[in-house]
Formats: sequence, structure tokens, C-alpha cells
Amino acid sequence: MRKPNIIFVFADQLRYQSCGFAGDKKARTPNLDMFAADGINLRQAVSSMPVCSAYRASLFTGKYTSSTGMVINELRMNTDHRCLAHCLTDAGYNTGYIGKWHLYANELGNHDNPKNSHIPVGTNRLGFDGYWAAYNFHHTYYGTYYHTNSQEKTFHGSDVFEPDAQTDMAIDFINRYKDDEKPFYLTLSIGTPHDPWTKENVPTDFYRIFKEIEFPPPPNYSDDIDPYGDLWSNENKSIKKLDEWMRVYYAMVANLDWNFGKLVDAIENANISENTIIIFTSDHGEMFGAHGRMKKNIFYEESVRVPFLIQWKNNLPSSHIYDTLISTVDIMPTILGLVGVDIPIEVEGLDLSNSIRGIKQLEPNYAFLMNTGACAIWENGHEWRAIRTKEFTYAVYRGSDKLPRKELFFDNINDSCQMVNIIDQKKYNKIIKKYRAYLKEKMDSINDTFPESTWYLENWISNRKIERTATLNSGVS
Repeated sequence: MRKPNIIFVFADQLRYQSCGFAGDKKARTPNLDMFAADGINLRQAVSSMPVCSAYRASLFTGKYTSSTGMVINELRMNTDHRCLAHCLTDAGYNTGYIGKWHLYANELGNHDNPKNSHIPVGTNRLGFDGYWAAYNFHHTYYGTYYHTNSQEKTFHGSDVFEPDAQTDMAIDFINRYKDDEKPFYLTLSIGTPHDPWTKENVPTDFYRIFKEIEFPPPPNYSDDIDPYGDLWSNENKSIKKLDEWMRVYYAMVANLDWNFGKLVDAIENANISENTIIIFTSDHGEMFGAHGRMKKNIFYEESVRVPFLIQWKNNLPSSHIYDTLISTVDIMPTILGLVGVDIPIEVEGLDLSNSIRGIKQLEPNYAFLMNTGACAIWENGHEWRAIRTKEFTYAVYRGSDKLPRKELFFDNINDSCQMVNIIDQKKYNKIIKKYRAYLKEKMDSINDTFPESTWYLENWISNRKIERTATLNSGVS
């Protein structure tokens, strides 16, 4: 029997809170709202490490950052993992990848140099051996480019909005392979709504929707600098600019929704809905000044909580909302479980496919979250680990020679903006002790020793290439 197709769509920096189906009345996401209403909404989904490269490494390996070694952005992935695309290729799938990759850095910056932007054919594509139209990193959306199988760039055109072109390419891929005897697995990695948030970086028609709408700062906005954040996390903080940045952000989200609607319509028109699993999610969220943070890479809800929607018509339940605690590392094994492909033994996430099917199974008691350094430079003092459930978030900063170790505990139900740190309130002592035990249990199980960031540089990384991790001890291609 032919296995189902898989279409995995993920946005960059789309937080759960900024979607219409999550209750945001300013969002214009009718297609995603309908998709959520008709399918499955895993509303407790979180990013295991809410930053671009770490997410992608965990997505494809089913492993935490301590095991992928992608401890900051701008590193090159170790290729000695058995990844999602390897498993599906070996199971007979045609593969396709469109969009941002961000796992092949060789230096900090200089992103448009073809030696950095092109990911060569072979092991560095982590099993994506089929159609390829990707680039390592950029976030300008007009006049942009991608690579296929050489360093030569193919440009979309100066007046073409990149997500529109990428969606059209995905539709072309679907129509090309819809009648093939082999199933297909397509990943569409869209760069929006990642900044820069200028009105020149989004289509005018979508910007116009929000032109007269005001976007006040969030209730937990702070002008104070978070001392545990790196300089990047506080970059360009300005309550005056925030209104316009969010206006562009929401315009990008509206365009993303429009393109997703086109994609779903194309699947319907190709008559493959009943044999195609469609997943929509995001790599992480965005802070917009909450808790004094302008960027992601932190354990607060705005950063870690992401949309996760799934449909497989007449094969999965419809119109269901689940509170299953799914995180990035669970995505790979869950996809393999849904399509009946063996899961590599070294995977650290859980196969939650039975939960998605509505069948009772063992589920995670918590989601384990982590951060292993500054965004893209080697700097100590920003490392943290956290345990999140629907009810509570427990987090601990490692501290440094300049900053003390610090614990935080938040009531996510009664304090949804996480404005009150209740770590010292005695009535929570018993539950805090439980969460501390959860953290130790998880860290011990994956050999995570919680070192300072520069330890990774000294022990795992050579010339920005990952040579070792907590569970790998080998070279890199």
C-alpha cells in the first residue's frame, strides 16, 4: 500500500499568540483558522530551543541541542546523524526542500557569498536527495534568490515577494509528483514573518490591511534591559518603533496565511487530500519587548510557544484541540510514526502519532527547553534550561562570573503574561521541587551538563563546524 504524502510547512518567527485561531483579534489568518478548525490543533506546542538553527537541527534529527551541537546560530551541522529525510528516502519517498536552510554556516555573516548560501549536493543536505531550491540564510524578501545544485543563484525578480514564489514552487512540486508511484515528502521553509519589519519588505496590499490599526506594547513590556540577554536580544528596543514593526509583522502573517490557503487549495485540486498529511508550524516566536526582550531565544511564552496544526483527511480526527505537550524533538518521530517508518534508536523525542490519532498513549509530562548561548557569538552568561507544562514554567539561568545563578517559576494559567516570579512563595515549594526533579531527570538522560557557552567552542566546535556533541564523537563532512 502506498504511504501518504507529507507536506511540512513552517514559518520563521510566527508565535502562537499572533494567530487568529489562538484568539488574536488583530490577526488576519482565515485560512489557518479554518485549517485549525477542521483539523487538529496541538495548542501546547513549543520550540525546544527557540532560535533558528537549533530548531532546524532538532527538527530533522529528533534530538535536543546538546546532541545536535547546534548551540548557537552560524554553525555547520554535523552530518553523522540519521535524519528525517534519510528515513523517508530509504522508505521510498521523493523528497523536496524549498526555502531557508540555516544549517550550513561557515562564518559569521557574509550570507550572500555562494560558498555560504549554497548547500552542496551530498551529506550536508541531511537526506534531502531530491528536488532542492534553497539557500542557507537571508531575510530580505524582494529580489531574492535560491540555489539548486550549484553555486549559481536563481533570482525570483525584484518585484516578486519571496513567500509567494516559494508557494508557487511548492504547488509545482505537488502537481509534478501527485501521480507518481512513490509518495513525496516536501518541506516548505518560509522566511516570514522574521524581521526586518519595514513596509518595503512586505506586499503593499497586505500592509494596507493594518495601516490604521494600532499595536500598543504588550502588558509585560519593559524598558529595562534583561541582564541575562545578549546584546542582540535587546537590539533596537524602542517603544516608538514597536507599533510599526508589529504592523509589518501582522501583514507578513496575513500574506503567509494567504499563501497557505493557496497551497491547501492546490492539494484539494490535485485530489490527494486523503493521501496527504499536511503540517503547519513555526520554528519559534518573538518577544516584541515583553520582559525587556526584543528577540526570541528565551523561555517565555511569546518565544517558545508556536502553532502546530495537522490534517490528514479521513485518516486523523477532525476539529480537535489537544493539549499534548509536543516539542520540536517530537516532530520527527511523530511523522515517522504516522507513516509507519522505523524511528532511529538514538532519537530523543517521542512518537506522539497515537495521541494525534486519538489513541491513548504515554505522553510527555513536560517539555524540556534550553538555550546554550548568545544568538551567534561565543559569549557566556546567557545559558538557561527550563521545564514547561500547560500549568507552569520553571527556568534556571546558569549564571556567570558577572551574574548569579537564578531560578524563575511562573503560573501559566493565572499569570499568562508571566509577570510574577513565584519561585520564593512557600506554597509552591512542593511543586517547584517536582519541577527541579524533572529538570535533573531530563538533563541526566541526555548527558546535558549545562556548561557555559564557550565550553562548546573549546570542546565541540572547530572553525564553526560541529565535530562532537553530547552523543556524537566524530568528524564532520
